[in-house]
Amino acid sequence: MGNETPDIDQTKKQLFQNAVKGLWLDVIKIYRKEQRIHNTKITRSGGTALHIAVSDGQENVVEELVKTLRENGEIDALKLGDDRGNTPLHTAASLGSARMCSCIADADSSLIGARNDDSETPFFLAALHGHKFAFLCLHSICGTDRGYTYCRRKDGETILHSAISGDYFDLAFQIIHRYEKLVDCVNEQGLTPLHLLATKPSAFRSGSHLGRCVQIIYHCIFVDKLEVETSHEQPRLKMDKKKNNHYPDNYRTCVNFIKLIKKVIDVVSRKGKEQTRDAENPGPGEPKDTNRAKDQGTQSSNIQAQGHELFPYNYESSFEFVKLVCKGMLVILGFGSTRIRKIREKKQKHTWSVQIMNELLQRASLYEYEDDGRKPLDGPSLREEDETRPYEISDGGHVTYAFLENAQSINPPNAPDTNQQGKNNATNADEDSNKGGDRSEMSKKETPILLAAKNGITEIVEEILKLFPVALHDMNSDKKNIVLLAVENRQPHVYQLLLKRTIMKDIVFRKVDNKGNSALHLAATLGDHKPWLIPGAALQMQWEIKWYEFVKDSMPFHFFVRYNKKNKSPRDVFTETHKELVKEGGEWLTSTSESCSVVAALIATVSFATSTTVPGGVKEESGMPILEDQPAFDIFAISSLVALCFSVTAVVMFLSILTSRYQERDFGKDLPRKLLFGLTSLFVSIASMLISFCAGHFFVLKDKLKYAALPVYAVTCLPVSLFAIGQFPLYFDLVWATFKKVPQRSYKSIPM
Repeated sequence: MGNETPDIDQTKKQLFQNAVKGLWLDVIKIYRKEQRIHNTKITRSGGTALHIAVSDGQENVVEELVKTLRENGEIDALKLGDDRGNTPLHTAASLGSARMCSCIADADSSLIGARNDDSETPFFLAALHGHKFAFLCLHSICGTDRGYTYCRRKDGETILHSAISGDYFDLAFQIIHRYEKLVDCVNEQGLTPLHLLATKPSAFRSGSHLGRCVQIIYHCIFVDKLEVETSHEQPRLKMDKKKNNHYPDNYRTCVNFIKLIKKVIDVVSRKGKEQTRDAENPGPGEPKDTNRAKDQGTQSSNIQAQGHELFPYNYESSFEFVKLVCKGMLVILGFGSTRIRKIREKKQKHTWSVQIMNELLQRASLYEYEDDGRKPLDGPSLREEDETRPYEISDGGHVTYAFLENAQSINPPNAPDTNQQGKNNATNADEDSNKGGDRSEMSKKETPILLAAKNGITEIVEEILKLFPVALHDMNSDKKNIVLLAVENRQPHVYQLLLKRTIMKDIVFRKVDNKGNSALHLAATLGDHKPWLIPGAALQMQWEIKWYEFVKDSMPFHFFVRYNKKNKSPRDVFTETHKELVKEGGEWLTSTSESCSVVAALIATVSFATSTTVPGGVKEESGMPILEDQPAFDIFAISSLVALCFSVTAVVMFLSILTSRYQERDFGKDLPRKLLFGLTSLFVSIASMLISFCAGHFFVLKDKLKYAALPVYAVTCLPVSLFAIGQFPLYFDLVWATFKKVPQRSYKSIPM
């Protein structure tokens, strides 16, 4: 009995217990001994022992298990999937382990194209989770041709879509240079990678709001541009080197400083200069390419907005030295600190996003047109009255270009033949146009420049207009062009950028949508969201008025149409859509004025009693104050008078707000200025009252506690000062809103 093979169920149970307890040596022994267990699922989710080892990140164990399968000729065991269809390679790619991916894919390269229940390949999952090392490893094994086959999911999402959606711009850069055809691919929603990038305002500098201190650190940080990895071995070596550091993490600052000194020596000796000129001095295995140098020159000019390449060629060494000094300051201050690291990651994202934008636009064919003489020139540039549709979307998720017949697209899995389906789509489109059928929702997707205008990404808008001036005429399904969308979504930076363009300005700014609304009508329309970067309904109303006046004054008189199709003027639309905001603003001003007027009245009462009191009394013979020659007495007299006058002024200003009619035009200048003047008077009266109190009380402590008087007064005045400090944010917002001509767009939701 002892020599008989154990029951398979008992072996499965033993194998599972060893794997869960981490007894991997026993797992390897069972795997080598029992070949029947290789194709057996041992977990409730349908996973094998190899699935568990991969999920646990046991790279050495995975190599031994795969080696055992190869020696026994049971490679098919690697194709077993769990309940969701994920093979061990799917799991390894999701975890981002290049070593495990290489080990499993080398045994059977077809596993890279195995699809799970969601039609996802390991190749796709590596990009979906942003694992650049694992992706490059799988790419080196399958190659570009097979990579195009494995790069797409059933919903039309490609690896480039996934990388950009997850903000993995370093991975997206590598994908673009290896799979250029994916730049123009669309998903089922009709979105290209450039569309997705245009919906990410936080990935660009124009869509991020930085404080004063953060801006200083932001500009002192320099981020290296992305470069194409020459092979998959390079990132793996970097990863292994990072894992095998021969120093503790708390020594990282010292190591960074040593590396910085070494780099300074390289810059001074002009060794780093040749390494930065890839086009002129290509690296190992890279040919010298003049066109690439031109492309990089274009890229560098576009990255000027990020703080790079703003110096002549002969100033490069000096600039590198300044850059290294700034890096040295950050290292000394603790470059590894959480706040600085987050700022660096933010600037890295901003820099790389611009680089990805340039790469996409250089390869994009959305606005190209090839005339073969068989049909009239009816591209989007010459059909301004129609919705801009640079492509038509098929049901399979691939793109059939309406005006570029020779364009290539990548078919999703199990999709029908592209050419045949394109013909069918053309036939169906003709039938739908004859029948007057409705367009599909996918054909109504906005172009990237329209999405960028809605989200306030000036980098994309400016670059598209520079490369494709015809994009200025793009319109969505509501016939709203870039100007109308920028005004409607309260994007002042985009609108100001468009104002600087003189070409076709009259035509673009005079456009109206399908409801007859001009830019001024849309500026007068208030949406459901609160777009401005300022709290309080009254200040929101103030900036709504400023935005309306700014759009109105930016164009000549009678430049906009007066009435829309509902026979309403912009002023009528403004009054109708801002009723609720005017009501909320009035309620907010009332509550604010009531609370502040109570405090101002109390200060006025105390200040009046204090100003009529003379410390130390008066001389009987002359009636003059006894302490009139003391400096503290002069301070007391002046501060008590100032406190009385300004507190009364504050009460009067708050009362004038409470008795206001709260008309919409009053929120533009009158009410905010009264509130600002009232708060200023209140703060001055509070400070003067505290000073008069301390100066009058100083005569009591000047003999015994002369040097302890200042700390005592600071502690006792703290509760009253907290009220004033709590009102400072509102005060600064008032000052900012009053003196800023153009409102600033909000980049995050602010609680009201």
